[in-house]
Amino acid sequence: MSTYNFKQIEEKWQKVWKESGQYKMDVKDTSKPKYYCLEMFPYPSGKIHMGHVRNYSIGDVIARFKKMEGYNVLHPMGWDSFGLPAENAAIKNNIHPHKWTMSNIDEMRDQLSMLGLSYDWDKEIATSTPEYYKWTQKIFLKFLEAGLAYKKNSYVNWCPSCETVLANEQVVQGECERCNSIVDKKELEQWYFKTTEFSEELLQDLDKLDEWPEKVKLMQKNWIGKSYGANVTFKVDDMDKEITVYTTRPDTIYGSTFMVLAPESKIARELVQGTEYEEVLDEFLKSLHAITEVERESTELEKEGRFIGRTVTNPLTGKKMPIWIANYVLADYGTGAVMGVPGHDERDEDFASKYELEIVPVIDEDDNMINSGEFDGMNKDKAFDSIVEKLEELGRGKKTTNYRLRDWLISRQRYWGCPIPIIYCDDCGIVPVPEENLPVLLPTDVKFTGKGESPLATSESFKECSCPKCGKPARREVDTIDTFIDSSWYFMRYIDSQNTEEAFDTDLVDHWLPVDQYIGGVEHAILHLLYSRWFTKAFNKLGWTKHTEPFKNLLTQGMVLMDGTKMSKSKGNIVSPMEIIKEYGADTARLFILFAAPPERDLDWSDKGVEGCFKFLNRVYRLLDELEYIAKSDIKLGELTKEDRDMRAKTHSTLKKVTDDLSSKFGLNTAIASLMELINDIYKYKEIDNRNDAVIKEALEAVVIILSPFAPHLGEELWEKIGKEGSVFDIAWPKYDEEALVLDEIEFVVQVNGKVRSKVLAPTGVTQEDMKNIALEDEKVKDFIGDKNIVKVIAIPGKLVNIVIK
Repeated sequence: MSTYNFKQIEEKWQKVWKESGQYKMDVKDTSKPKYYCLEMFPYPSGKIHMGHVRNYSIGDVIARFKKMEGYNVLHPMGWDSFGLPAENAAIKNNIHPHKWTMSNIDEMRDQLSMLGLSYDWDKEIATSTPEYYKWTQKIFLKFLEAGLAYKKNSYVNWCPSCETVLANEQVVQGECERCNSIVDKKELEQWYFKTTEFSEELLQDLDKLDEWPEKVKLMQKNWIGKSYGANVTFKVDDMDKEITVYTTRPDTIYGSTFMVLAPESKIARELVQGTEYEEVLDEFLKSLHAITEVERESTELEKEGRFIGRTVTNPLTGKKMPIWIANYVLADYGTGAVMGVPGHDERDEDFASKYELEIVPVIDEDDNMINSGEFDGMNKDKAFDSIVEKLEELGRGKKTTNYRLRDWLISRQRYWGCPIPIIYCDDCGIVPVPEENLPVLLPTDVKFTGKGESPLATSESFKECSCPKCGKPARREVDTIDTFIDSSWYFMRYIDSQNTEEAFDTDLVDHWLPVDQYIGGVEHAILHLLYSRWFTKAFNKLGWTKHTEPFKNLLTQGMVLMDGTKMSKSKGNIVSPMEIIKEYGADTARLFILFAAPPERDLDWSDKGVEGCFKFLNRVYRLLDELEYIAKSDIKLGELTKEDRDMRAKTHSTLKKVTDDLSSKFGLNTAIASLMELINDIYKYKEIDNRNDAVIKEALEAVVIILSPFAPHLGEELWEKIGKEGSVFDIAWPKYDEEALVLDEIEFVVQVNGKVRSKVLAPTGVTQEDMKNIALEDEKVKDFIGDKNIVKVIAIPGKLVNIVIK
């Protein structure tokens, strides 16, 4: 007998697949139904981890199965290759980010190929190549032309030591992660995408996503944050200015005793201009460096604020209200101003109590209005509309719908990102780079010091240019685009990745979208998935696609844990996929990662589990090796005994179960468990004296086909071993035989007072009455019941009998 030499088998079939172009597919082929299977593409760090193995193995099983079901399957892979890690590596190792990135891509591509993944590498993209970011730049220009991109001032994290802007993730407990200096806030002019343009569509269309996890849809719904309320206008005392506040509780306006502004807001700066409170504002802004926006919105935050020397008049009470700045108000939500109602808002109450501000309750325990003038005694829900009507009559308010979703700040002071295709001219202002001059290439003569503004600003050859309109000296934008933009449309570029005339062909994208199955971590539920939905709606508005949603089905796979903790370098609990492949083979690595837990749940790593899967593959190989002559034979079923029919029923019930699991349930682990049971039954059946070799032949073929999507190298090897020509993945997925599923006998459970006491056999088609009689005559059941009274007997056809006694 030969042995399972996984190394030789896997090298053999990877070479065959590559040389034969096994996974090349034609996106223009409409002779078969389409199926777009996609896993979220990785950042090319240089090493794949177990999370990658899980994500990509899940997708690979689905892609292979769908191909065998007769679909034209698009299953691409590429690289989210712009980003800060490459820039940090350039600073640390004195290596250009491009060289570092491409080296990592080469290494990771080899590693993914070792896993036997069925990618069509002709569709490969890398977002950091000019061939890709040329189109990212064109998209930016089209968004600008359509009013979906604009520029405005905003506050950013600024490290005074590094003299650079920091992303939120680079600020650790208020300090720069590079040099540990205290981070300040600095106002800069930044580019934005108008995500709020599609707030309502993004919210409403969640109802169309029937095949998305409810938790992801809920997270997006909360992020979009639709609310109903009113805009209320307050006049600033002793100034020709007004402040508009958005509130979801206009019924509490009589209880508003102070106003709170976001320290970063434009109105706050205007109110302190030329006064002693300018310094107060500046100092307070500095104190916010250690707090993220998420923390500022938390009810647990310690409330801090400063009075800025101004008051407004409450339009309904006529009382003067002091204006404060506070850390719990954000400039980008609503109008950046909040009317403080400490009697009915927890955060306002904390703030008022701390700074001894007036607290006036205006709604009693019965939800009726008090201390509210003409509205006293009215139910608060009725008062909501009545008070808004009064504000509208006074010209001081208007019923309003608001969203928590804010516009997307896309400017990044980085080198390793897509250059923003904008030129600044003293005479012409902001000038888009003409499309014929795209791409605006990243310069190579930059200095990576980690200090100063964007590294692009250090390149005179890049920065200095001529105005496309007037020809006078001008300067380029030195910020780059947020890398989330690269991943917001890459799934469309895969469809037409070699196109040099446009980002993609609209007809092709219309054919292939939406992605039929998208697979990735739940940590991307908000940013990436929401941005991708926004991009698809923006492209629809531009006429680039008829679709408004990018992903039909979404699977968010769980994490890979060790001893209940997520694998990470910092924790030192990393298991290298390459070490597992080296010791046990890629098929074993895949099988374990798919068998150990349902895809959507976290998976706890187990060395014993890996060894168990390796032993199982060896057991399958030995079985096929031993019975190879039967599998190759030309033998017919003939007359069948009860044992033969039982074995056939197991083969076809397994095929039915696996087909169902792979079709809709993502029961990859239960599909493998069914296969393991089938293998056990074949081992038992082959030892009986009067076995039917045709039944064994049928079972062995089913085993190879079922195994193949999970362990593709061994699947191909065994397919060849049993005398089949071509690839197992080019055959049609077999249909199970309904007649073979019909057994002569069924087994049903007998319960007494709800607890299992026996299992008995009965003829197929047995009636409920006969089931009851058979159960009552069972010796184990009779012994347990003894002389106790039988209250009733319940029979569920074909499944169980429950006997109630007392």
